[in-house]
This record gives sequence, structure tokens and C-alpha cells, in this order.
Amino acid sequence: MKRALVPLAALSGAIAVIAGAFGAHGVANVKAAEWLRTGGEYEMVHALAAIVAVQLRANIAAFLLLAGSALFAATLYMMALGWPHWLGAVTPIGGLGMILGWLLLAWQAAPAGGKR
Repeated sequence: MKRALVPLAALSGAIAVIAGAFGAHGVANVKAAEWLRTGGEYEMVHALAAIVAVQLRANIAAFLLLAGSALFAATLYMMALGWPHWLGAVTPIGGLGMILGWLLLAWQAAPAGGKR
């Protein structure tokens, strides 16, 4: 799993930069630009966090961080590009994945190392 997570995290970081740049320079709609910026910020932070999690051997946490941020950001990107706004109802599921990833990472990185 580790072999796939770091390249996926790097790809996620690249997508975040593209979304942020497109939001800043490629769209006139203020709401669309906001969705692209928000998605890009969350995706970038979680791409970096996933790389750290992999280094800490917290691969499931890394997966949750990446999957959650991908779902969260993708729904915002799609709405910014004109897809139906009901996708906004899916966005919190990605947020839940990110939260679970952070909680698992905290547990696994604790002094006991998540081993009980």
C-alpha cells in the first residue's frame, strides 16, 4: 500500500495546485473560484499529511486522508465546473474521511503507538 500512497499524494498535490490556479485565473464566477480555492487548500494539506502518515507507517490513516480529501475536493471542483449542486451533499462524506484519518493518525502516532 505504501508504494501507491506517496505517488497518489503527490498527484493530489499537483491537482490542488491546478485547481487553485484555475480558481485564481480561469473562472469569473466568484462562487466557483471559492469552491476551487477551498478544494485546493484542503487537498494540498491532506496530500502533505498523507505523506507524513506514510512515513510514520500509518498507511490506513494516509489512505483515509487521501480518499477523504479527494472526495471532498472533487465534489467542489465538479460544482465549480457546472455539475449539479446536489453534489454538495456528498462533500461532508469526504470531510468525515479526513477527520477519521486525522484521528487514526493521532492514535497511531501517540506514545503507545496505537498498540494496546
